[in-house]
Amino acid sequence: MWYDGILDLSVWQLVAVTLLMTHVTIVSVTIYLHRYSAHRALELHPALKHFFRFWLWLSTGQNTREWTAIHRKHHAKCETKDDPHSPVIKGLGTVLRKGAELYREEAKNQETLRIYGKNCPDDWIERNVYSRHPYAGIVLMALIDVLLFGVLGITVWAVQMMWIPFWAAGVINGLGHAVGYRNFECRDAATNLLPWGILIGGEELHNNHHTYPNSAKLSVKSWEFDMGWAWIRLFSFFGLAKVQRVAPIAHRVEGKSSLDMDTAMAILNNRFQIMAQYRKLVIAPLVKQEVAKADASVRHLFRRAKRLLSREPSLLEEKHQARIADLLAQSQVLQVIYEKRLALQQIWARTSSNGHDMLEAIKQWVHEAEASGIQSLRDFAGQLKTYSLRPSGVAL
Repeated sequence: MWYDGILDLSVWQLVAVTLLMTHVTIVSVTIYLHRYSAHRALELHPALKHFFRFWLWLSTGQNTREWTAIHRKHHAKCETKDDPHSPVIKGLGTVLRKGAELYREEAKNQETLRIYGKNCPDDWIERNVYSRHPYAGIVLMALIDVLLFGVLGITVWAVQMMWIPFWAAGVINGLGHAVGYRNFECRDAATNLLPWGILIGGEELHNNHHTYPNSAKLSVKSWEFDMGWAWIRLFSFFGLAKVQRVAPIAHRVEGKSSLDMDTAMAILNNRFQIMAQYRKLVIAPLVKQEVAKADASVRHLFRRAKRLLSREPSLLEEKHQARIADLLAQSQVLQVIYEKRLALQQIWARTSSNGHDMLEAIKQWVHEAEASGIQSLRDFAGQLKTYSLRPSGVAL
């Protein structure tokens, strides 16, 4: 019958087709708009780029330049009043409910487009079709859905239209800065929602992305999975994509015991992994040790101590700062390792533009750590000396 559409699919077949089409949209956003256009983490074949542009015109009406500019501004101004969609500033509920509206509002800001929208498509079809008639694509998609799937095609189309506003503009931009786990203490509140980035194409690994925004691969740990990266590998196999950058690999040369410029540059390059190691090898065991020694009357102060002592300082609320102060007053050991953590972070913030100054500062930090009398801190200082820009066995 006409109301069943040309394909006359069952309900379960319609569900499968809808999920397939929404997945194509997710892949288009995460690979083309995000990793390619906004961050240039990879290069794509012209045919693949145009397919993604065409599909996004049909399924979202999204303009490449607008999306790219808004996302770049988000990174540049993250968690400030100029961030287009920070839940820290605008409120989690607002971003969850009105994420798409925040995008549309920022897209009207010509200054945002001028500053952050460079190197985006400006060919004939972009100027005369995609940008000039953004709603024509989604109307055409509605007609195609009804023609293929009949009356239920309207439902299919509705799901397609809400998929990106809900999952990307709402969940990732909202919950991705509020709940989840953090592999790295980057300077904003980004979190990994789940270790397996399947439904939203790997965008679930938001903390990893904000730590290494120019990486084409969003998974970092061996137990994390990035669906977008799986597609990139497939495209690369067929010559349709070329990876430009991924997160740096922290190389260590066992037995290396001298601090040189290679070590200093490797420490700077891998500073986020190194601070994650500091949390694991210094803070965690000493918190456990101090909890065991603490009097029962003050043991409550050690609750969540590992997380608080590892947290990016700019993200700490006043109540957390007060809690840390009370905690450090109870333990001289924790006070030392906390101050040493802050001092280590300050080295690359203060001296990263001058390699020789950074090397001297690291040498001083290591000397003080080794003289601290705290074994885990001394072991960590020894580990710092083993970092190198090249793997073991590769000549410098």
